[in-house]
Amino acid sequence: MSGYILRRLLLMIPTLIGIMAVSFAVIQFAPGGPVERVIAQITGTDTSASGRIGGGGGDFAGSPAGGSTTAGGAELKYRGAQGLDPAFIAQLEKQFGFDKPPLERFWLMMKNFATFNFGESYFRDISVLDLIAEKMPVSITLGLWMTLISYGISIPLGVAKAVREGSTFDVWTSVVIIIGYAVPGFLFAVLLIVLFAGGSFLNWFPLGGLVSDNWASLSWPAKIGDYLWHIALPITAMSLSAFATTTLLTKNSFLEEIRKQYVMTARMKGLTERRILYGHVFRNAMLVVIAGFPGAFIGAFFSGSLLIETIFNLDGLGLLGFESVVNRDYPVVFATLYIFSLMGLIIGLVSDLAYTWVDPRIDFETREV
Repeated sequence: MSGYILRRLLLMIPTLIGIMAVSFAVIQFAPGGPVERVIAQITGTDTSASGRIGGGGGDFAGSPAGGSTTAGGAELKYRGAQGLDPAFIAQLEKQFGFDKPPLERFWLMMKNFATFNFGESYFRDISVLDLIAEKMPVSITLGLWMTLISYGISIPLGVAKAVREGSTFDVWTSVVIIIGYAVPGFLFAVLLIVLFAGGSFLNWFPLGGLVSDNWASLSWPAKIGDYLWHIALPITAMSLSAFATTTLLTKNSFLEEIRKQYVMTARMKGLTERRILYGHVFRNAMLVVIAGFPGAFIGAFFSGSLLIETIFNLDGLGLLGFESVVNRDYPVVFATLYIFSLMGLIIGLVSDLAYTWVDPRIDFETREV
């Protein structure tokens, strides 16, 4: 197993480089960039301008695709640059790192990222790591609780539905699950706000932040209660679709295993249904569910977090990533992409190791990677 783990870890290196290279190439052809944004700030055409004009080392990707701009071509290269001093445009390019050719910028970016040196945000007076650490609690809260709730409820429910297939319980729970799957999480979030967060009816839950302003002065039981009070609605909205998907996946996986020959043989030997279900079927059926864990965990940070964070006024990584793309804050964009790609690869490896824990018969050491 140690050899397999080592091979997987080594394969993460070219995978990460490939992901970053593709993203880098796409950015080269994307219109706009931090230089154009600064020009828009100066000329007053950027209504969303924020933060400062500047930023640390410019060893990051971005438009323009070429190297440095000549003084005579600045007005043609950047929209809105008419009338600005070409020397000032060249200084901006140097500040953001665009005085270097694309390959050199990519090499410097990957060299820094290898040591988790992500530099500073272009438009915020803070390092990228500090910025990500500031937003991380919100995303960890949403992702972790959503995963725990969806798996903690869906697996027992899926097993119960498989055992009681065709019963009234199976039919009615399927109706609820299908409705939950069909309704997008952000629509359900809006409904929760209308019903329970001061929208049109009740005002039971707060909007904004993970805790109240006086959280530090509360006792520990009160702190826990205040925290759960704030996250109740966003976690409920995010867990809806994941809850439905995992339940159906668990049910179908168990039904497939229950109909296999070894289950019939176990029944003929006189084993109890509980022993068959949890001693034999559970181990095999859970392999498919475990295979979906990395996607569910990483998806909790990406797929639904942006809309949920926006609707419930939560300042997390999803909202940070979106704002960074809009504002062309490339150090933040590429740092978040790098970190979450690395997290996804590591969690994929952990998922494979979980396979061997659930079913010791699986041996990845004997297969080719």
